[in-house]
Amino acid sequence: MNTRTRIAPSPTGVDLHIGNAYTALINYIVAKQKKGTFIVRIEDTDRTRLVSGSEERILESLHWLGLDPNESPHTGGPFAPYRQSERLALYKKYAEQLVEAGYAYYCFCTPERLEAMRKDQEGHHQAPRYDGTCRKLKTQNSKLKAEQGEKHIVRLKVPKEGVTKFTDLIRGEISFKNALIDDQVLLKSDGFPTYHLGVVVDDHLMEISHIIRGEEWISSTPKHILLYSYFGWNPPVYAHMPLLRNPDKTKLSKRKNPVWISWYRKEGYLPQALLNYLATLAWAFPGGREVFNLEEMIHEFKLNDIQTTAPIFNIDKLRWMNGEYIRKTEILKFKTQISNFFHKRYNPETIERVWPLVKDRIKTIVEFEMMADFFFMRPKKFERPVDRKLISIVKLSLSGCQWRHDAMEQALRTSADVSGIKAKDIFMELRIAVTGKTVGPPLLESLEILGKDETLTRLS
Repeated sequence: MNTRTRIAPSPTGVDLHIGNAYTALINYIVAKQKKGTFIVRIEDTDRTRLVSGSEERILESLHWLGLDPNESPHTGGPFAPYRQSERLALYKKYAEQLVEAGYAYYCFCTPERLEAMRKDQEGHHQAPRYDGTCRKLKTQNSKLKAEQGEKHIVRLKVPKEGVTKFTDLIRGEISFKNALIDDQVLLKSDGFPTYHLGVVVDDHLMEISHIIRGEEWISSTPKHILLYSYFGWNPPVYAHMPLLRNPDKTKLSKRKNPVWISWYRKEGYLPQALLNYLATLAWAFPGGREVFNLEEMIHEFKLNDIQTTAPIFNIDKLRWMNGEYIRKTEILKFKTQISNFFHKRYNPETIERVWPLVKDRIKTIVEFEMMADFFFMRPKKFERPVDRKLISIVKLSLSGCQWRHDAMEQALRTSADVSGIKAKDIFMELRIAVTGKTVGPPLLESLEILGKDETLTRLS
């Protein structure tokens, strides 16, 4: 069996959600381990929530992460189209096939009737579910009403008795009593499928071998198993990943954590570090290593070793890991990353000279600018006013010394002794005058790079 995995994001958000990236990573790895195929299918059937440009941004974020699909709406493939909105005829065909076989039925209940039914159920403290009114209609009568244009949907006819079960690679055997499964809507009145019909039809036709998705879909899986059975198709392998959580154990959400990949990109996180961190949330590398690359994970990863405990997404831990990757980056590659990130407004040669002074002090690329912008431009703001008397002493000390950090230090300390001023005050005043800040990379080594003329000009 060829290994074919997929993710199926909905273009209803800013771009790729961090939770979808987490799931995409595992799908990508499983496919690559078996020399298989990783697919992106766009589930755009919720027409009321579509966000313009979201699909393009999702695919761009996957590309930035290095998780390029083999098949997608943009790359094409043997099972195109890869957008559900372009596959409506298929869903209608298979929905009608289920009705003809007696596994589904037309439902003509109005939204008003369904709403009244739900309110009545709530009033009696019952779980909301369809009451089966249209299930009792004879198939031929229902078909005639539908052919005459009466507005309708198609519902799954779930058995009243028995159990539906499946094996999950991560969680083992899971079973559901059929009596507790609702007669799910499969095809809406506008001709668009619900998730349940669309996902089963597409996964079968696209020959998906492994369904690796979030645990929130476990309760939907028995409906999918029934559909596979009704169609006479073999179901794929299922593996339901634990959901990412906030530090307070709540479900990861944009109210408590940045959730869009574009935010992490804009804030200067490296894609390799982000993938590495997401991998540690899913699975433990043999030997307890925390820093490892994608190729190493592909080699070592085992899907059934994923823990079921919901992992905590800790952005501070991600920042630490990003800092580790920054320090490991070769200078030529980092120089290119910095230059591209800041749209080439910083001199590459200066970046290369500055790099040794800042690499152990920053955790994101954005922090490079926060730490080192004074190398490229004179400060426009100062954290506090400078002491002009001290600056005069500093300028006089530096004007006549050799431009090496050891010579500058000796000259400044001598001036401090002669003037009866603490050396630390001299150095701090110099730092603020030249950089605008009270904290930064090693001061005198920075002045060596900045140059004597520029330093004295700033002091003036």
